[in-house]
Amino acid sequence: MTAIVQNLVTSGVFELDGGSWDVDNNVWLVGDDAEVIVIDAAHDAKAIENVVGERKLAAIVCTHAHNDHVNAAPELAAATGAPILLHPDDRVVWDLTHPDRAPDGELADGQVITIAGTELRVLHTPGHAPGAVCLYAAELGVLFTGDTLFHGGPGATGRSYSDYPTIVQSIREKLFTLPESTKVHTGHGEGTTIGAEKSASDGWEQP
Repeated sequence: MTAIVQNLVTSGVFELDGGSWDVDNNVWLVGDDAEVIVIDAAHDAKAIENVVGERKLAAIVCTHAHNDHVNAAPELAAATGAPILLHPDDRVVWDLTHPDRAPDGELADGQVITIAGTELRVLHTPGHAPGAVCLYAAELGVLFTGDTLFHGGPGATGRSYSDYPTIVQSIREKLFTLPESTKVHTGHGEGTTIGAEKSASDGWEQP
């Protein structure tokens, strides 16, 4: 059985550099009737746990460590026994939210996570955050981009630990080389495709 993708939208507050903003986050679940992974445990651990249901939660995968993407991760991990996985370059950001609770495992560029017989390849895409990653499921024709790529262009780079030329380079080298028909599931808001964002990227500054 091929894995299916589920979406849950949770609401809360993003905090960084002394500011706070109300946000809605996309929480993505990939799996089947027996096991599932969660991509970005945002805001509401109980709501996520309810969608997981009786299935085994194999991992909580963090696209990056901004608080609005990881604030529910420890509670969800405690409730389910699932490990929290994060790219080590984002540990400095993680520690802003969870200084007393380390992630359980590390993500690496090119690593493959297999769930319900479906492979998701980790793509390290720094820029929005130093350890930001995307997850590409070629079999499903789907890319989970966190806050790296949105409908309308790159994620924000105006705050600490972010860099615009870096995110543009990440997108051009790691994401725009994927099939243009690839569906993009983002960390906030509506989805898009690689082709749509690639064709609209001419105005981006070159890194």
